[in-house]
Amino acid sequence: MITVQDAFKKFRSRLELNDREQQDASHRQQDIRRVMKGAFAVDRDFLTGSYARHTKTKPLKDVDIFCVLGDSERHYRDKAPSALLADVEKALADEYGKDNVCQQRRSVCVDFGIREDENGETDDKVVSFDVVPAFDEGKHYEIPDKDISAGWTKTDPEVHADKAVAAQKAYDREWKGLVRMMKSWNREQGKPIKPGFLIEVMALDVLYPPWGGSYAREMQAFFATLAARISERWPDPAGLGPDVSDRMTPQMCADAKNALLAAEQNATYAIRLEREGKNGEALRTWRNMFGKLFPLS
Repeated sequence: MITVQDAFKKFRSRLELNDREQQDASHRQQDIRRVMKGAFAVDRDFLTGSYARHTKTKPLKDVDIFCVLGDSERHYRDKAPSALLADVEKALADEYGKDNVCQQRRSVCVDFGIREDENGETDDKVVSFDVVPAFDEGKHYEIPDKDISAGWTKTDPEVHADKAVAAQKAYDREWKGLVRMMKSWNREQGKPIKPGFLIEVMALDVLYPPWGGSYAREMQAFFATLAARISERWPDPAGLGPDVSDRMTPQMCADAKNALLAAEQNATYAIRLEREGKNGEALRTWRNMFGKLFPLS
């Protein structure tokens, strides 16, 4: 039977994107770029978010593509953010169908109709993309934001990426794997922590190097620390936009804390089972927490 430590290594590997997934993402993003360039003056575009930072979990959903619009599109800056998002939505709906495209807070989602099988797999296909229209403001970018009075949010995804790279290096190249595991737990539990990026932001502060060596112990401590600090204010790491935690209401924080404390207790129980030689039970306990991608053998 596989050991718990080796099961975690296998789990970490399963959460990493393979060549087929990356090829499918590349193909689909090229199509989206073609549509966007046909409808708008796009100066440049690039993949960003957790996909670009290599902290994306499977199944591959909501891959962010940043489309930096040219000067001829700056008339949108004098309008409500929903005006730009509505026009992006229309352009994408003309290509992918109205039922497969929808506006979000800062982006437009394109769903490709890919569904998970009973094992949580998607045949290495990308489920959806989030298209983020943006304007270059020199030292940062501005993107539409329907949830704030100003209408536009400052951001710099390149700063976010640099911080993730630094954290990965400092944590013996295990930081991103732990973040993916926590995101996988979050998804399995119905996403008590929103957005998923908040997990990354908290991890920048709470995962103290050096790497301890045991995945089980690291995750146990990760759950405990997030539970203790989930109610805190978590600013944008780039120091530009609104707090990353601004969606977490007091009730959501309380619910997330309860879920995280329960996860810590389950992790403690799994560690005790392993210590008592009950390896199979320990593996099943971890799988109940992380879902079908966590191996039993």
